[in-house]
Amino acid sequence: MNEEFAQFTVGGQRVYGMLHRPDGTAPAHGWPSVVILHGFTGNRGGDHRLLPLLSRFLAARGVASLRFDFRGSGESQGDFSEMTVSREVEDTQAAFAYLRRQPGLDPERTMLLGFSMGGLVAALSAPAVNPHRLALWAPALPELWLPFLRGGVFPATITDYGGWPLGREFLQEMVRLRPLEVVARWGGEARVFHGDADQTCPPEFGVRYAQVLGADAVAIPGAGHTFDSLEHVDMLLRETARFLTGA
Repeated sequence: MNEEFAQFTVGGQRVYGMLHRPDGTAPAHGWPSVVILHGFTGNRGGDHRLLPLLSRFLAARGVASLRFDFRGSGESQGDFSEMTVSREVEDTQAAFAYLRRQPGLDPERTMLLGFSMGGLVAALSAPAVNPHRLALWAPALPELWLPFLRGGVFPATITDYGGWPLGREFLQEMVRLRPLEVVARWGGEARVFHGDADQTCPPEFGVRYAQVLGADAVAIPGAGHTFDSLEHVDMLLRETARFLTGA
């Protein structure tokens, strides 16, 4: 498979990622592809290299992919204190524009996959980028961040979240977001994948997304939030590839 560094600019800041292409000659209309969104405080590598594994698994099955670090995360420019969901939606739109203009890829079959908060970002991005298909891994909902509002009061400036400088604007915006309402207006083909032992984003979150999308929800038996066993990863990758390839 072919792998190369990718970069594009959003708001004057550089966003860095990896572009994976299948081996061989592209079909007449180009390879299908998927933009992959990491989660809160994550990066394009994912937990236990889950996202590179996904990209390589998909490339071996004829699907290209772009993994990137949101601004303020991983190696991309920007500071985490500036991070908001709206900024990550902007990054996602720029990633789609970048991927759709790559040679050998089919711009009509550009898909979207988001993990955890990346799933929330994917849901909010779907109407604007109109992916060919949408996959959500253990998608988050805004209520996950309500415990940060002690007594219903926003922090004055920056919250020290285990060494991450979490900005006040992130929390102010989070309480206004309505990802279920937004993605329900999209109306495309989707699938939700969730570990049934997830204690970070409860499986109920995935069910709620699936209901508004009119989509199937695939339960990964015994899996926690990061699908942290070889058996869970194997099932997740196989089921995800089956959906994205239409197999």
